Amino acid sequence: MIDRRPFTTLGGANHGWLDAKHHFSFARYYDPNRMGWGALRVWNDDTIAAGTGFPPHPHSDMEIITYVRHGAITHEDSLGNKGRTEAGDVQVMSAGTGIQHAEYNSEPIDTTLFQIWIMPDETGSSPSWGSKPFPKGERGGSFVALASGMEGDTDALPIRANARVSGATLEAGQTTEYHLDVGRVAYLVAATGDIEVNGVKLEARDGAAIRDESTLRISASSDSEIVLVETAA
Repeated sequence: MIDRRPFTTLGGANHGWLDAKHHFSFARYYDPNRMGWGALRVWNDDTIAAGTGFPPHPHSDMEIITYVRHGAITHEDSLGNKGRTEAGDVQVMSAGTGIQHAEYNSEPIDTTLFQIWIMPDETGSSPSWGSKPFPKGERGGSFVALASGMEGDTDALPIRANARVSGATLEAGQTTEYHLDVGRVAYLVAATGDIEVNGVKLEARDGAAIRDESTLRISASSDSEIVLVETAA
């Protein structure tokens, strides 16, 4: 089953400095049919104006993955961490028992990113933060694990959930596959480009909620950048 969720159907709000689209219920957007997918709770498609950003605010017991699509984001938190994550790279914040953080676009251009929240398997862990570059050439034509709590994903940023965030770039005409075990679900977004997933067409920034599909065959009709989250059902 693949439920296409066109970008035009997403909830959201434009705050001037922030134009946010929500794949799932978030803030003032509520849809009882879009409360999450497996352990995936939030997938926000954010555009942050130059010189603005999120001031310090708290989180707890959530795995928060930021996938930067264009521009860069600068992170600061109450643990003393500070770092700049550029387009194509990923940062992970395990909120654990509690952390305050700020995310600023210090660039002269708009920054676009996906903010992905996954519920942890256990609560009460110590908070942490990390970031890592993932050059797009390394995931050309196939998926690469970007953030993961699954066995074997030693090169991915660690998260405290039985889940995986993967990325792939496909040139027009290329095809790749992704395999799901029984009891697993996936949510996929084409950040750019037009693709087909098992025959279901997706345009740029559309979402696809996927279950009961053991093999995903993904074909690109134009140059595409894809992000996929896999969790337990």
